[in-house]
Amino acid sequence: MTISTFERYGGFGSINKVVTAFYDKVLDSPVLSRYFETIDMRRQIDHQTKFIASLMGGPASYSNQELERAHSRFTITRGEFNEMMELLQETLEDFDLEDEHVNEVVQNFNNRASFIVKH
Repeated sequence: MTISTFERYGGFGSINKVVTAFYDKVLDSPVLSRYFETIDMRRQIDHQTKFIASLMGGPASYSNQELERAHSRFTITRGEFNEMMELLQETLEDFDLEDEHVNEVVQNFNNRASFIVKH
């Protein structure tokens, strides 16, 4: 039986650590931090942990409509989205994910860009 990337890297507990480190980088970014000034970061990290888990073959799932609705009040540009993807890739590499798994997560996230990017 093949195990998912989600299982390979330890499930929700491990992914939560990755996502927490990722948001440390996002909040330090002069490009991205403004989007999170009024956001409940505990809740955001919980949502993002579930979303990243879903991208890794985990049990959580988010529909494209949910993503679009969650980001509808923002005017996220492609450049800002790319910055986020670079920080995500960097964080995944910091946690020693294999290149193929880093690429899998980043590609799966990029496939959802049209539901997040507004400009």
